Amino acid sequence: MKQTSVQERRKFDETFKREAVLNWLQSGKSATVVGEELGITANLLYAWRKLVADVAAVRATTTKPGSVADLQGQLDASQRENRHLREQCQILKKTLGILSEPPTSAINGSKL
Repeated sequence: MKQTSVQERRKFDETFKREAVLNWLQSGKSATVVGEELGITANLLYAWRKLVADVAAVRATTTKPGSVADLQGQLDASQRENRHLREQCQILKKTLGILSEPPTSAINGSKL
């Protein structure tokens, strides 16, 4: 008799769901890309977004718009974006340097 293995359903806690959705929404990447990075399907992210939206709505009513926590969150997001943009700028500079080098000739090794 042949035995087949039954795969158990993975269970994710609320913290993982919330962090996954926030990562997806803040990164600007598609749900498919973020899902592949996390080992889940994009459909899960879309379903979890509804849960996180409910939590965010409750949180928005309890914290003041100018509270320290809100301002700190904005500062952290701005710093992450700034770091990301600096990394992109460095990559573009390196790429431009590589692409602007003149090719060497295969005949005598001189530059064209």
